[in-house]
Formats: sequence, C-alpha cells, structure tokens
Amino acid sequence: MKKTVSRRKFLASAAVSMLPSALGHAQPAAGKVLSLLAGDTAGAASPQASWKDAGVIDVSHSPYAKLHTVPIRAVTIQEGFWSKRRKTNLSSSIPSMHDELIAHGRMDNFLRLEGKSTEPQKGPVYSDSDIYKWTEAVGFALQTADQPALRKTTDAMIREVVATQEPSGYLNTYYVDDRKSLRMLYPTQETGHELYNIGHMLQGAVAYYRATGDRTLLDAGIRFVDDFLMPNYGPGANQKGIVAGHPEIEMALVELYRTTGNRKYVELAGYILHGDSRIPLRPQQITYMFCGIPFTSRTRLEGHAVRAMYACCGATDYYLETGDPAYWKTLNTLWEDLTLHQLYVTGGVGARQAGEAFGDAYELPNARAYGESCAAIGNMMWNWRMLTASGEARFADVMERALYNGINSGMSLDGTTYCYRNPLAFDPSGDWSDRHDPEGHIRNPWYDTTCCPPNLERTFASLPGYFYSTSEDGVYVHLYDNSAMSWQLHDGNELKLVQTTNYPWEGDVKIAVTPATPSEFVMYVRIPGWSAKNVVKVNGQAIGGARPGSYLPIQRKWSQNDVIDLSFDMTPQMLKANPAVTEDRGRIAFQRGPVVFCMEHLDQVDAEQAKGLAHYSVKLDGQTTHHYEPNLLDGVMVLEHPGTITRSSADTQLYYSAAEPLTAKETPATLRLIPYYAWANRTPAAM
Repeated sequence: MKKTVSRRKFLASAAVSMLPSALGHAQPAAGKVLSLLAGDTAGAASPQASWKDAGVIDVSHSPYAKLHTVPIRAVTIQEGFWSKRRKTNLSSSIPSMHDELIAHGRMDNFLRLEGKSTEPQKGPVYSDSDIYKWTEAVGFALQTADQPALRKTTDAMIREVVATQEPSGYLNTYYVDDRKSLRMLYPTQETGHELYNIGHMLQGAVAYYRATGDRTLLDAGIRFVDDFLMPNYGPGANQKGIVAGHPEIEMALVELYRTTGNRKYVELAGYILHGDSRIPLRPQQITYMFCGIPFTSRTRLEGHAVRAMYACCGATDYYLETGDPAYWKTLNTLWEDLTLHQLYVTGGVGARQAGEAFGDAYELPNARAYGESCAAIGNMMWNWRMLTASGEARFADVMERALYNGINSGMSLDGTTYCYRNPLAFDPSGDWSDRHDPEGHIRNPWYDTTCCPPNLERTFASLPGYFYSTSEDGVYVHLYDNSAMSWQLHDGNELKLVQTTNYPWEGDVKIAVTPATPSEFVMYVRIPGWSAKNVVKVNGQAIGGARPGSYLPIQRKWSQNDVIDLSFDMTPQMLKANPAVTEDRGRIAFQRGPVVFCMEHLDQVDAEQAKGLAHYSVKLDGQTTHHYEPNLLDGVMVLEHPGTITRSSADTQLYYSAAEPLTAKETPATLRLIPYYAWANRTPAAM
C-alpha cells in the first residue's frame, strides 16, 4: 500500500478483479464468465414465447421487476390530448423525417458501400444511428396498427442496411476505406460512437421485430455482437477492452437478451458498465462520457446529460436481470441527486451548453438552459425502468413531468420542426447560435446531429406502452388520457380497462374495469404528487387513503363494468425553487395539473413592449384564472394572473447606491400564460 494508486485505477482494477461476482448471482468462476462472453448460453432464460407480447421493454422474465409492461398493441389511445400528437407523428413527423434522412445522405452512406451511390460519406460519426432511431419509431408505430406503405419503405431500407454488413459481422458506414484502420481503437471507442450506433441498431431491430416478426435487422445486429464484438473484445487476456464512449449499448444488450434468451448479452453489458482499467482515460473523459469506471462508484450525475441518462437506463436494466444491490443503491443515489439538485421544473435535464452537460448542484439557468430533448427523453426512459423495478409513484411523477413539458416541447405542433435544446427563457433577438443551431433558430426541421427528432418520434410512437403495467396481484395505472387496455392479469384472466377524461385540462378520470371473469385483484391508481386534494370512488362509493405522490391500491372482487372515478386537484399552482437556485430567486413558475406554463410576449396586452418580459412582475396574492381556447395552438388551457409592468427610469445608472430608492412606473396588467410545450409555434417570440 506504499505505492500511490489513483482512485480511478483502483476502482477499475477492483471491478475487473471482482468481475465474477459482479456479473451475476451465481458468482461463476472467471472461466465461466469468459465462456459466457464467448457464446456459451447454458442456463440462459427461454426466449419470449410470442414476439407480439412485449412492452416498450420486455421484463416478462426479469426476476427483479416488480411490474410487468403491457404491449403497445394492447393499448389504444383514443381521441384526447395525446391522440393529436400521435396522429401528427404518424402522418407528418415520421414521413418528413424519412425525407430529411434521404435528402441529407443518410441512406447514401449505405448505398455507397453497395455500389449503388457515388455520393461521399455524409454526416458525423454517429450518422448511422439516425436510420436506426427512425426505424425504431416505425417499429413502435407498427405495433399500434399496420401501415403497409410505411412498412414497405422501411423493409426496403433495412435490406439496404444489412447488405453492407461485412462477413466478420462488422457494420458501420463511417469506418470504412481509409478509416478502416481506426475501428474500435480506444480513442475511436471514446469518441467514434461505433457501439452507440450498434446499440440503436439493436433497439430499432427489436422494435421492428416485435411489430412485424421480421428478423432481418435483428439477425444482423446479433451477427455484429456474436461474430465481431464478443470474440475480440471483453475482459479476456486475448481480448481488447471496451469502453462505451456514449452509453447506449448497455440497455440494447439487455433488451437483446430479453428477446433471444442468450444470457451472454447481460454479462457483456455488465462488463461494459463496470469499465476496464486497461483503457487509459483521463478524469475529464470519465466525467463527460459517464462510463469507463464501475457504475456503482458513481455518486452524482455529471458530464454529458444524455450519456448519463442512457448509462442509468442500462444500469437499471442490468439490475432488473441480476438484482445486484450495489446497482440499486447507486441508482437511487443518482436519482436523488437528479430530483434534489439537477431537475428543471419542466422535467428537462442538462444545464450547460458546454458539453451538453449537467452543472453543479442547483445550477439551473433559465435563458442558458440547454435541456436537450434527448436528455428529457432519457430521463423518462430511466424513470420508467426505476418504476418497473419498484412500483413507486415518485418515478411516475418525474416521467409525467418530463413527458408533458420537457419532451412535448421538443416537437412543433405540426410535427415538422424540432427543438434540440429547450430553454426556460428566450429572446429571439439574442445570440442563440451553437454547433447544432448555427443560425440561432430554436426549432428546425433538420440538425446534422439529428438525434432528437427521431428520438421524439419513437417516444410518441411508443407512448401506449407507458400507460399501464401488471403485477402479481393486479394492474397499475400510470398515465391518464382517453384510452383502452385489452390485456390479461397474471392468472390469465382477460381484462379491459377504459379511461374517459379530459386530462390534463380537467382532473376528472373515469376508469371502467371489465374482467372476463369476475375476480379479486388490486387496481393501483396513481395519485399525482401535484394533486393536494383527491377524491376516489368505486361504483359511487368513496374510497379513502389517497395520498399525493403514491399509488392507491383498491382491492376487491371486480366485475364487468365496475367504475373507478378519480378527481384530482387542478387548482393552478405557483411554484418557487430552492433558494440555492440563484437564477430563480424572486421568480415563480406556474403549473396546473401536470402542465407547466410560460409567457410569450405575443399574448400580452402590449405585445411590442412585452418583448422585454423581464419587466413584468406578478402579484402573489392575486387569483389565477383559467379557460380553454380551442383555436389557440391546437387547443390549450390559458392561465391569466394579475400583475404589473414595472419599468425603471431610462436614466438609471448601471450601478447605484442601495440606499437610494429606485424610481419605477408600475402599470397594472393581466398576464397571460400558455403551456410551455406550445411555445415557439407561432412567430419568433420572447418567452
């Protein structure tokens, strides 16, 4: 112990030395671990009986999942809030993004390798993933209903993609020709996104397979992992190490295991999550990439926000299959850091433009907030997995906050333009340019780093799969909107649930419960954390015990057309941030139900003067009113609150004595607010 050893080297070395115990409950000998990584599938779980029956993630055989997901095809979202988004996604977003992908050469990259195009390689190192994320969106959409023309187009694209796969199993359109020698070198792994691309390929392949039964892309992904990756890379003495670079492959490998039953994929994900000390990494890289050291050594969220969220998703997936208590402890530590120090009121994450990164604790700027759409989606994906592992409503509350606000804001109402970043204040006359928005436009139809648009599309396409879960003793209701679930309880009894509501604009929800055979089970209905006063009735009889931020278990013998009535508190709220959030001192946020509101200057009494929204103040003792405007922004609730326009005298100096009273003119005004998700859908506006 006299020799000085760095913290990172010690942790990484310990992870490799403890690999047998870390990679599973049975604690196999090192030789057994290596044989698993080399392709030994002895003792693997049986593949899923029906490719049609999986949810967004398939935890039907996951031993540490408290909840089991419901297939997307088993839930129909009917006319209401989310049906508009999903129709636009299918009719506008997915088709227009296909055209953008073609126009910007994403398919030419594949066709060139087949001799069908003379175009040079176009786009960044991660460009292949754009096709895979779009394919995943299509796969989720086809799980709701068949779309023959869309399927025909996607089938053709998939076959062009797999035609470029090399005999070794390698598939990547960037690292070819003079870049071939760079494949999987450690610097390439750190920045080249090879495994990130394949991770998205696997996720797109699984979604498409579960929609259609077509294994073409799935088999290509398996060949990459089985024939190229695992024989050459891993913890073995004759293998080279792996660093994820951009976490994504971890959750993809676990989902591949759930689809095929080959346990070796879980073991490989565990190895990647633990890092490999043979790969030299600087502290800045470990922070930024959120990988490279044992995941269980992490104590706070830092670095690139999307990478951190995806790493947490993969680690939660790993926990769901292994039950490793160190993972669950770390995941909860990181979640507390998220919700206590790093989470915007919109559910967005990532404070800094530099590095698209988390900031320090309580560093949550408004105008300079980055809040990448992909990071908010990663936040929802992680909380979905934590909810699946625990059945705890705190995770569903964060999901809902992100979904209605920080995610929903990422796509325009017409479905053709997207926000890469989602700030909480905006002045269109300022300099908002960055490497993704060189002209400073907040919504664009295309980004050369086009991760967010197809990510939003796959989220809205998969949305039915997030509404309900089953458990050993009943059913959980997570989200509220007009919808119907036709699925089954764990004992095989068929069950139909039908929601009728005007949520999120109104707080009343009616749930008709119809089991095929009358039986006793538990209906777990979520009482949102934002709802202070709640009324729950079953067949007209009041049920006690509803607590904000929890699931209310209702156990009884359910019969055909039993009805649960829920009434949530939709009183508009004014929220304050922790005083440690320096940018929010003296500021408030408006929220009604799950929806966060904002001010655009277009809606104020004097729109021209209102461009300087910093001049407005709110009367905290005033009464907030609300009304629905069907012709505004595709139909939104509008809040109005008494306030003032306060303007200092024009000759006020930049600095002046605090002892001097500041002359200011106050003009009474009624301040109008719209849902945050709908901002920047008209002309450029101050927000």
